[in-house]
Amino acid sequence: MSATSHPSGLTPTQIEDLQQRALAVAQQAYAPYSGFRVGAALLLEDDTIVTGCNVENASYRLTTCAEQSAIASAVGMYGPHIRIRAISIANLSNAASQPCGACRQSIHEFSTPDTRIFFPAEDGTVAEATIADLLPAAFLLNK
Repeated sequence: MSATSHPSGLTPTQIEDLQQRALAVAQQAYAPYSGFRVGAALLLEDDTIVTGCNVENASYRLTTCAEQSAIASAVGMYGPHIRIRAISIANLSNAASQPCGACRQSIHEFSTPDTRIFFPAEDGTVAEATIADLLPAAFLLNK
């Protein structure tokens, strides 16, 4: 693979950097109930990287996923017009973990159909999909 031959236009170094940042921020997760610590690293259109981790709550419905944490941080820092170029998700349990349905919808809100998502697969490798692959029937409102 050449330095830019990846379908996303990302270099292998950029993908690895995103994965390492997601893994590093997973160390900061607050997961006293499940023990499942997750991190997410967003690559925005301007090549800025923003990270987030899951934050659990005794009232499970109030738990914030890593992907949503990172998106909220990005919007807070850069405004509502951010666009996600790629996102990497990692966990400290070495378990397969695609974004949940709610996170897929949140990612979709700030993405283009070809936004790349990297996540741990069942076989221990890093899988990849576009947001359109993971959420082909996204909820949309006419703006």
